[in-house]
Amino acid sequence: MLLKSLSLTLVTLSVIPLMTLLTRLITKHTGKLFVAQQQTLGELNGKIEETISGQRVVKLFCHEERVIAEFEESNQKLKKTALKAQVLSRIMGPSMNMLNNLGFVLVAGIGGLLAIRNFGSITIGTISIFLNYSRQFTRPINELANQYNMVLSAVAGAERVFQVLEQAPEPADAPDAIDLKEIGIKGHVEFDHVSFTYDDENLVLKDFSLEAKPGQTIALVGPTGAGKTTIINLLTRFYDVKEGSIRIDGIDIRNIKRNSLRSSLGIVLQDTYLFNTSVRENIRYGRLDATDEEVEQAAKTANAHGFIIRLPQGYDTILTDDGGNLSHGQRQLLAIARAVLADTTILILDEATSSVDTRTEVYIQRAMLNLMKGRTSFVIAHRLSTIRDADLIVVINHGQLVEKGTHEELLKRKGFYYNLYQSQFVRTK
Repeated sequence: MLLKSLSLTLVTLSVIPLMTLLTRLITKHTGKLFVAQQQTLGELNGKIEETISGQRVVKLFCHEERVIAEFEESNQKLKKTALKAQVLSRIMGPSMNMLNNLGFVLVAGIGGLLAIRNFGSITIGTISIFLNYSRQFTRPINELANQYNMVLSAVAGAERVFQVLEQAPEPADAPDAIDLKEIGIKGHVEFDHVSFTYDDENLVLKDFSLEAKPGQTIALVGPTGAGKTTIINLLTRFYDVKEGSIRIDGIDIRNIKRNSLRSSLGIVLQDTYLFNTSVRENIRYGRLDATDEEVEQAAKTANAHGFIIRLPQGYDTILTDDGGNLSHGQRQLLAIARAVLADTTILILDEATSSVDTRTEVYIQRAMLNLMKGRTSFVIAHRLSTIRDADLIVVINHGQLVEKGTHEELLKRKGFYYNLYQSQFVRTK
């Protein structure tokens, strides 16, 4: 190009800075708009999911019109954001073509003037060559600009995924971490001066010490937010202690493989999750290699066999999402059957009898007693009547152990537990 004509070379290249500047200017704004579009779309999808999940509550309170109005508002917001993003991104192509054509005009016009004035050796053939050069230079820039817009849109869509992927994973097990399956455990659990905070500022557990001997039933009671669930989260190593230690059979749980630790714990939560599969497979989740006979025996031990055989297809009945076609009490009995099948040394029962009627509570209590026989058990309960027979009741308030003893011992002291028990007894009466 330089050998043919320096002047036309400069004219041909003159539009490239303009195209680069335009690309940068447009993508600077489209990038922000694409991010805003994805955020608005996420909010809208969240509202849809929330409304579908809570449609019964919406209907009971007659809030259909308000929900529809909120959806319309969110939808219009998404429409405006998406329209701005798409219009601005679509401007890129025509704008680049305009600059491309401007390059043609400049080459043809200036080249024609130079040829008329006999400047250098410029001929019609030379002008034709430079027009072709101009197209070859600008076409890749055109395509790159369009592809860059697509990349910005994709990156904006992936941003939320990246936020999840960038979450810090659980720390890896130490190379010499112990596998409890290989050594077996008796179920001796010790909390030794344990302190913990979620935000590095406010302690939710302060200098907490507790010993659970093999086979003991330990009840954890206290007001909401006292720190009971935090104790369970630490025992299962969803979090690690900040100070102190937790030991199982004398072994610091930080020196135990996580999967090995958790597989040694049987857990029944307040709101257990049931999968969209058969009743049999939901129970078998406690131990995947269990036979059908073992599954049914676990159900009998958990007092769940009776209601299961009355279901349309018995053990082969398919559950809806999260067991929606069962009552809360029936779901709890399946969770207990799952824990029975797991046959662990240590049990964690997190308010397993909450939100059920008195009759169902009796069934669950019997199932829990069957489950806890010979196992070290930690029971979190708000209904103090359900833990009277515990070997040790631990009272927690503001993250501190304030009292411990048997039911009778604590009532005689007339302290914090006595007041809790009396308040529930009076409300019951």
